[in-house]
Amino acid sequence: MTHPDPFPRAFRAVIFDMDGVIVDSEPLHEQAFLETFHELGYAETHGIRFQDYLGRSDRAVWDAFIEKHRPHQTREVLTDLKESRLIEVIRRREPLFPEIPALVPSLAARYPLALASGSVHRVIATVLALRGLRSHFGPVVSAEDVRAGKPAPDIFLRTAQLLGVSPADCCVIEDTTAGVEAARSAGMSVIAITNTYPAEALHRADRVVRTYREIEQLLLPQAL
Repeated sequence: MTHPDPFPRAFRAVIFDMDGVIVDSEPLHEQAFLETFHELGYAETHGIRFQDYLGRSDRAVWDAFIEKHRPHQTREVLTDLKESRLIEVIRRREPLFPEIPALVPSLAARYPLALASGSVHRVIATVLALRGLRSHFGPVVSAEDVRAGKPAPDIFLRTAQLLGVSPADCCVIEDTTAGVEAARSAGMSVIAITNTYPAEALHRADRVVRTYREIEQLLLPQAL
């Protein structure tokens, strides 16, 4: 059995993405959007290609929807409708990736951890309440906290600032091309896991892995 080579340098912090990394929620986001579109009367005419928005914030989806349809509801109202549905499903299904409850505390024993997510804070809080995950993270940054979402670097730069760590000393764990580009643009190293995209699409990452065990081996070399 081969093992991934550990990074040749040490990091001072690790930043997790959430959707598609901590929680298997990408399909749940799509379901929540579709239910909301149906309620609004756009079940067949919403015109949103969800694959175009993987790794991006809900704000990007709603901006495209509003530009196309000009609904009378504000973006804030639309966001609330969708997020309420998503939170209900997350609480009911608890869709954490099975390896996460062990990996997160293992990494937290070695590194300060932070989370940088395109989701809104109340969805993030719902996820981090599962299995006591919140206690292992320091800064938690949402797309709500920055001007531009991924693939812009804003969310990662803000997270590094809150950590008090140089971006060059941070390692990001991502699953989407937008997230990889955002982290690279922020000057950070990136491990991409193939939960959402195939390996070839994530080639801009410093390391591409298929399992959480490989992440552990990269960041905790004693796990080899």
